[in-house]
Amino acid sequence: MNRKWRIILLIGLVLLAGAGGFGAYKYSQRGIVTVQAGRVLRQDLASVVTAPGEIKPLKYINIGANAMGRIIALYVQEGDRVKKNQVVARLESVQAEADVAAQKAAVSTALAESAAAEAALRSADENVQAAEASVARARADLERVRTTFEREQKLWQEKLIAQQQYDQRRAEYQAAQATAKEAEARLEQVRAQRQQAAAQLAAAQRRVAQVQALLRRAADVLDKYNVYSPIDGMVTNLPVRIGETVVPGIQNSPASTIMTIADMSLITAEVRVDETDIVNVRLNQPAEIRIDAMPNRVFRGHVIEIGNTAILRSTGLAASQSNVSTQEAKDFKVVIAMQDPPEDIRPGLSCTGRITTATRRQVLTIPLQALTARTKADLEQGPENGDRYVPPSQREELVGVFVIKGEQAEFRPVQTGIMGATEVEVLSGLSENETIITGSYKVIRSLRNKARVKIDNKSDNKT
Repeated sequence: MNRKWRIILLIGLVLLAGAGGFGAYKYSQRGIVTVQAGRVLRQDLASVVTAPGEIKPLKYINIGANAMGRIIALYVQEGDRVKKNQVVARLESVQAEADVAAQKAAVSTALAESAAAEAALRSADENVQAAEASVARARADLERVRTTFEREQKLWQEKLIAQQQYDQRRAEYQAAQATAKEAEARLEQVRAQRQQAAAQLAAAQRRVAQVQALLRRAADVLDKYNVYSPIDGMVTNLPVRIGETVVPGIQNSPASTIMTIADMSLITAEVRVDETDIVNVRLNQPAEIRIDAMPNRVFRGHVIEIGNTAILRSTGLAASQSNVSTQEAKDFKVVIAMQDPPEDIRPGLSCTGRITTATRRQVLTIPLQALTARTKADLEQGPENGDRYVPPSQREELVGVFVIKGEQAEFRPVQTGIMGATEVEVLSGLSENETIITGSYKVIRSLRNKARVKIDNKSDNKT
């Protein structure tokens, strides 16, 4: 055999030996699953609920029209700050102003009539006083004349005076009686006149009250053509312009809303929390707010309001308003009060709220992706048993992780606590620094109990 064939034979033997060695290696590695692994660590953990939303003032008012009319003046612009009871707009009010002027004239007339009636009553009072004085004088004169007449009558009966003197005293007495009766009649007359004057004054005063009430009504109607700010705040929406006509009493109509004024002293983030997370949200829990328009800035806050009504995610309406039962995902409104909001913040900005629902210090934690579920039947059958029928009694699922014992993966049930962004708290079932399988997700999902494994974290790093 020449040298050439010897070299060829040698190369073939080497290749055959390499193939045999590779085959033996592959045979020895069959059934071994390559996994990524990590350790059970003790660290601080926080459970955070993330929800989208928008910036809103806690208190804002849509100012509507109280009267129909054309806008003739706007005293503010969008973004201006206003004070309570400040006039911010004015409507055309020709008819209302005319009504007020007419009622003012009516009030003046009624007041003049009332003053005249009051003067007449004072004059009647004076007449009554004069008539009473006349009655008193007439009665006094009557008493004096009566006494004189009775004395003269006794003297006449005793024949001590002449008939002529007696007749004169009797005539004087009868005249005094007539004078007294006349004075009393005059008194009754002036008293009746006084009652009439008092009645006229009361009627004039009622007329004054009536026209003053009509004046207040007309003034109130006129005042409704002025638009006032009900609160201290900022004009955040001004959808109208001078010359446009507004109408009152139409809800959610562009023609009834003049402007929106927001109280910027307390700014909130109104977020929509998923129904699966709302049970963990409580009042006064701390939160972080990130505004899309202000990147790289984080604002602090706390929860001040939690909605009790589910909101349909597709329509934004309350689920209780829907007449059709649906399995659609729902959200709940949560309001977060911002601490020290910036001056340039504006209502309506999109934001994301991160609510810290629970915190733990130095607890055992594992990565979330390490958690998996297995039925009791999965744990009883080994990797060599393959698939088989599972009775209903063996279909109960256990939540746990795969712990590496030597070269095997052993499933161990665990009890979990709060969940963070990437880790979950372990309450029982694991010890610190134990090695567990953390990936890949596909491997953990299909890995069998007691399977042989090999750790290779390089693939995870490459990924």
